[in-house]
Amino acid sequence: MNASRFRRWTPVLKPLPVAAFAACLLAGVTRAEDPKKYDVQAIKDVAYYDGPGAHPVKHKLDLFLPRGQKDFPVVLFVHGGTWSRGDKSRFGVYSALGSLFARHGIGAVVTNYRLSPDVQHPEHIKDVARAFAWTYRNIGKYGGRKDQIFVSGHSAGGHLVSLLATDETYLKAEGLSTNAIKGVMSISGVYTIPENLLPSVFGTDAEVRKQAAPIQHVHEGTPPFLIVYADLDLPTIDKMSVDFCKCLTDQKCRAQMLEVKGRNHMSILFSAVRDDDPTAVALLGFITRNCAAEQKAANVTSKSGAGM
Repeated sequence: MNASRFRRWTPVLKPLPVAAFAACLLAGVTRAEDPKKYDVQAIKDVAYYDGPGAHPVKHKLDLFLPRGQKDFPVVLFVHGGTWSRGDKSRFGVYSALGSLFARHGIGAVVTNYRLSPDVQHPEHIKDVARAFAWTYRNIGKYGGRKDQIFVSGHSAGGHLVSLLATDETYLKAEGLSTNAIKGVMSISGVYTIPENLLPSVFGTDAEVRKQAAPIQHVHEGTPPFLIVYADLDLPTIDKMSVDFCKCLTDQKCRAQMLEVKGRNHMSILFSAVRDDDPTAVALLGFITRNCAAEQKAANVTSKSGAGM
């Protein structure tokens, strides 16, 4: 596959072999190739919401920052757990993933959100929107760029960040729009809500369940997507990923997809904390390439203005 053509976002509807995908990404990666790594500064348990009904644990997030750096891109990461369990500190894997980003010069914000059965949809996604809004309005204090915020999540977290980026309802409630999202990286995400899936989470109303599906809200202008899943993933994850990617490209949205060999639904996440893991390479490359594209466009605009 031609690397320059890949960087122009030719639609990819079949999963690329890992080696080919990694080679294409690394052709455009500067941060990941740079042997320099940054020290990581961790700031834990920052409240992102303190209004009515604020939860003492679930309305908090952790920051992982490249120490001493400024003007870096940022990833808001949302954990999985079937919308009913999990935590930003569970197993240490989310902290390790946050540290992966930070040591490559990318800030990470790892957030909690309220869980079922204490709440039902759409309360989970409302919390994710609140965490994004907090990041947008506060990350500059920590050196990050609010105009370069990416969102990522695993499993249920992949569903939540995908819904955040496709349905403007939730960010509008926070005074923002999906234009504030630089790009989306969903790992083993859920993009449709089947009729029998977790009534304790989504209820039983057919229209509510339909509107909870990211695939229902795809439209031209949706932020760029990287869709990653494992070859041994949970049943239907592969088909949902393919269908969602096709839906995005059919709407002229920038989307690409990676199937990672030799991984299952959990090992794809646990392995992603290593610098040389295919998922890590894909995530770092996606961020770097999108930031580089913006800088290139800015340079072109600047040169055009200078010649007027």
